[in-house]
Amino acid sequence: MWAFVNGEFVPEEKASLLIGDLAIQRGYGVFDFFKVLDFVPVFLNEHIDRFYFSAEEMRLKVAYSKPELRKIIFELLDRNNVRETGVRLTLTGGYSPDGYQLSNPNLIISLRSFTPPPKNELAKAIKLITYEHQRQLPHVKTIDYLMAIWLQPIVRQFGADDILYHQNGIATECPRSNFFIVTSNNKIITPAKNILKGIIRNKLIDAAISKYPVEERELSTEEIKTAKEAFITSTTKNILPVYQIDECILPGENKVITQLYQLIVQLQFKQTQKV
Repeated sequence: MWAFVNGEFVPEEKASLLIGDLAIQRGYGVFDFFKVLDFVPVFLNEHIDRFYFSAEEMRLKVAYSKPELRKIIFELLDRNNVRETGVRLTLTGGYSPDGYQLSNPNLIISLRSFTPPPKNELAKAIKLITYEHQRQLPHVKTIDYLMAIWLQPIVRQFGADDILYHQNGIATECPRSNFFIVTSNNKIITPAKNILKGIIRNKLIDAAISKYPVEERELSTEEIKTAKEAFITSTTKNILPVYQIDECILPGENKVITQLYQLIVQLQFKQTQKV
């Protein structure tokens, strides 16, 4: 497999950074991740736009224009010739002279294997546990997943699959996905503030709004207990139903979720037909 590091295509096993990089010294950097289906990058423009936005918010300059970056990505995909994969763009703080000041960023583009969600059916529903925490710079896709990783033993202890963050009783997001509920009258609600607005999240809202009322607003952990359905969205998972949050077991009809899932699958299929 091939990777791209600072202007060069190199074998993946030789793709590396020196220990002086701020990503290693201080955990400073941004990334984005998109999937490739049938050799076609899905929602590539949106992911590139978010990557540049994250870089700008973190005061990091990408050495390439967006068209140049697209060209590099397609050349990397051609070299690897993989039908279905994930692509990770990583931009670090660079080799700092004192381990604290920003320097010229390092850019790495690498392939990451993943199992695509099933095309015709929803995956198994999951259990979430809540935890009070607010990520730094939540609107930016940084490489900082400290709390999420630190909480993994607790997730396993409670037999859960993931965490739902909240702050003062207001739900925000899961560490790697966005959170939604469906009310008893089929209204879709998702948190609006202090979150990373995922690409699948945004696509889902745009697609669903013609079929269901959709609200982006504050969502309390108490209101979640009254939900008819709940689910998370992400690039790798598409949509996953949630059957339990802490001790609250949801009705689990998932009728609305099933329709939303089909909308996302259709959108992705259209993407693969454009190229």
